[in-house]
Amino acid sequence: MIGAPAEWTSVQPGESITVRVDRPGFQSSAEEVAVAIGFWPCGSSPCSNVGYLDEVLGNVVYNGPYDPEYHTGQPTSAQYQNFTVTVPSAFQPGQQISLNVAHFTLIGAEFMPYMEVKNITLLL
Repeated sequence: MIGAPAEWTSVQPGESITVRVDRPGFQSSAEEVAVAIGFWPCGSSPCSNVGYLDEVLGNVVYNGPYDPEYHTGQPTSAQYQNFTVTVPSAFQPGQQISLNVAHFTLIGAEFMPYMEVKNITLLL
């Protein structure tokens, strides 16, 4: 679901980055509702040692509509949307941070609620 940046990308506090959120493939129809994007500082521990990253967003930098589209001339055939967000300037360099994305959609004729949370580790 997180198409960019790549895991282990180096970023700086206060830097604007592009987060590409890929639309998952659904077997039935789906109506997109929203996406939320946040950063969580992992402190002195590697993010892989933080066991609750799929349950938090941290510092939320985007919370709103999600309208993925096909992009001609791109190497991927998936629908996606790019979001420009800013790495919180209060984060201290020299640590790992988790980029967290929560995605909410309604699936099928019954509009079953579906939510997923994904994260990747970035280097600060």
